[in-house]
Amino acid sequence: MIKKGIGRQIVLHYFFVVFLALLLVEVIFMIVIRAYYYDTIYKHVESRIQSVSEFAPKFKEPGQSLQSYLLNTFSLGDTELQLLDEKGNVIDNSTNFAAETSVQTSDVTQALAGDTGSWIGKQPGTGQQVMAVSKKLDNIVGDQVYIVRYTTSLEKVNDKLFTITLFSVGIMVAVLVIVFVVSTGLANSIVRPINNIRDVSAQMAQGRFDARIKGDYRFELGELASTLNYMAQEIARTNQIKDDFISSISHELRTPLTSIKGWSETLNSGGYDPEETRIGMQIISKETDRLIGLVEEILDFSKLEQDAMKLVMGTVDLRELLQEIMLNVWAKAEMKQIKLQLDSEETAYLVHGDGNRLKQVFLNIADNAIKFSHENSIIFLSLQRIGDNIEVSVQDTGIGISEENLARVRERFFQVDHQNGGTGLGLAISQQFVERHQGQMLIKSELGAGTTITVSLPALQDEQPIEPLQLTEGYGTES
Repeated sequence: MIKKGIGRQIVLHYFFVVFLALLLVEVIFMIVIRAYYYDTIYKHVESRIQSVSEFAPKFKEPGQSLQSYLLNTFSLGDTELQLLDEKGNVIDNSTNFAAETSVQTSDVTQALAGDTGSWIGKQPGTGQQVMAVSKKLDNIVGDQVYIVRYTTSLEKVNDKLFTITLFSVGIMVAVLVIVFVVSTGLANSIVRPINNIRDVSAQMAQGRFDARIKGDYRFELGELASTLNYMAQEIARTNQIKDDFISSISHELRTPLTSIKGWSETLNSGGYDPEETRIGMQIISKETDRLIGLVEEILDFSKLEQDAMKLVMGTVDLRELLQEIMLNVWAKAEMKQIKLQLDSEETAYLVHGDGNRLKQVFLNIADNAIKFSHENSIIFLSLQRIGDNIEVSVQDTGIGISEENLARVRERFFQVDHQNGGTGLGLAISQQFVERHQGQMLIKSELGAGTTITVSLPALQDEQPIEPLQLTEGYGTES
């Protein structure tokens, strides 16, 4: 017995459809075969009646009656020949059995109307199913009206039809058994993978993301299995990234907090000269700014994920924006003896965008370039207009990014080098900001040879209105 479920539904649907089709074919076949046998008998008897009707008007045998001549000459085996008058009374027949006194079946009525009548029914007395075919003889000598009536039993034909019916029903049953076996196999070929996928999915729902669907399934089931395996792999990877992020952010938050707490306690204890106090306050201020940057970066990412980030659009001169960014990161670059070089024409490069968010994008890119560059190196910033777009490139000759990490560097929480700190959100946020400005960000890198990040933004068209824009400070740059 097939258990309840999709397997049973498949089997029942296949079985029901095939059963109805076979039943329809069976009924049509029996109707056709019955009609064929009965029609063959009718045509055979009709041809004999036609011979009788052609011969009777020409009968001229002296010393012998027409009745006896017809009964002796035109009889058929296993068939009773009767001669009736116009009232249906039996004048004579070809058998030795007592004749019916009167015949009033429909074939006689049709014969009196001038047609060749036929009737199928049960014969009174014997109860056998018979076929009767009758025809009136015209132009008989003496104006006597005769009706020739042949009556043949259908029992042998019906037995033959019953045998054919049993045989065809047997074939139908055999076909249904084959359909049941095939549909059961088909159902199992679908249900077993589904059950396997369901069991593994249940394990995934319980948090076992190392579980995988095994088996080479085809078509939609194979696609479903691959999708679920990929989903589990991505969830496991995301969980690992989340754990790494929590560990990293905990370290990033603990370091400045430790410095702030240490210097606060030191300054609170008193007894230090003004120089040490100034140094301590600078460290507290620097670490506080660092904390604010980390928190703002996380808040920005949260807003972007919830689609709650609103852009204040206006006209931005990217050349002025890059010059301002170079001033912001100059101190950090100076500490590593890194030179910043801007390559652009002395003209305005105008785009329509949120200046604060674009500053956050390029500040993050420049900060990363400094962070991962060697000492005494040069970072090249370039601006150029290509078609309807303005491209900003930041190129360094630092440590570079491996091909494996390059494909994931824009993923959230991903960090190429955990030792350099950061949340791993910088490039993910920058990517989304660029996309919201209808732009593209392209990263090219070679391990040990440096990295080039190119941001392409739509240039401001002449017909677009120019709006004033104010930049604000306070955006984090840690990635």
